[in-house]
Amino acid sequence: MRRMQLLPGVRSVVVPTDRLEVHLVEYGPEDGVPVVMVHGNLSTGRFFEHLSPGAPEGYRIVAPDMRGFGDTESLPLDATRGLADWADDVAALLRALGIERPVHLLGWSTAGAAIVDFAIEHPVASLTFLDPVSPYGFGGVRADGTPCFPDWAGSGGGIVNPEVVRRIAEGDDTTESPFSIRSVMRTAYWLESHTEPREDLFVAEVLKTVTGADNYPGDATPSPNWPGTAPGTTGIINALSPKYCNWTRVVDLDPKPPVLWTHGAEDSVVSDTSMQDLGTLGELGYVPGWPGADVFGSQPMVSQIREVLGRYGAAGGRVRTEIVPGAGHSPHLEQQELWQSVFWEFVGAAERGATTTIG
Repeated sequence: MRRMQLLPGVRSVVVPTDRLEVHLVEYGPEDGVPVVMVHGNLSTGRFFEHLSPGAPEGYRIVAPDMRGFGDTESLPLDATRGLADWADDVAALLRALGIERPVHLLGWSTAGAAIVDFAIEHPVASLTFLDPVSPYGFGGVRADGTPCFPDWAGSGGGIVNPEVVRRIAEGDDTTESPFSIRSVMRTAYWLESHTEPREDLFVAEVLKTVTGADNYPGDATPSPNWPGTAPGTTGIINALSPKYCNWTRVVDLDPKPPVLWTHGAEDSVVSDTSMQDLGTLGELGYVPGWPGADVFGSQPMVSQIREVLGRYGAAGGRVRTEIVPGAGHSPHLEQQELWQSVFWEFVGAAERGATTTIG
């Protein structure tokens, strides 16, 4: 691993655990209040590094690279467990670091499901959802989470454009194609109006992604149903399939940690009309043979998040919702100052054991 150029005070650490060897970046005193930030698909822990200098004193930020990404050991991901492999990896990391108290846990995008899997098995101090995947996974489901087709066609590893995978595997860091990761970042990770000062770093980090059946995008199963592909059993995109991914169990947590949901107002990835959802793309004519909205409509992802977190609140949980203006899928990058103020205010209140309802 090449020597990293890190922001002041940020440490790069490789930690052997009882599951795999994990690379992480961290900041703050080792005896500080632990805040664990878990990245999403096609990213790494360094997508949180810029937040470290703005952290209040007394907190320890831990941002690991999850398996298959960054500089963490590459091991296959069992998609039939949803994001439980990621959750178990986080638990193993905390054991190895000697962190025994409940942590403040943040999950961005894909990791929104992973942090719930973690919280089902371990006490947490708080949960922060940062533009999370829908509680019903990604693709091929109706508003109530039931599948459009019995085999969950339209979700899983087969829905990923193979040109994106090829260009990551070949290390393409250019903008010569709309399917290069740099181009994808500029259209999907953040708004096109946003100029990301750490873009070169992020491109280099994503190009470390392990491609293939074991990780990104995973395997696929042929389907007689439109669009002709159903979930396989390995890799990150299958783990996100509604066949395996379902974090509605958050409603049943007992005790219920305080929850923060922050979401970019113009997110095109996790949206009621997501530009990566085949229902949306079919309706727009980009995927031939679309069977119509009554068979395979757009998955109302944000509405599903709102409904499930509403049930969490009705069941006695405290939920704070912040829809961040002028942001896409990365409000912690696009609107850093606003997002940080909301996040640390929430974490501070949770740490103090605030008992008032957060609106």
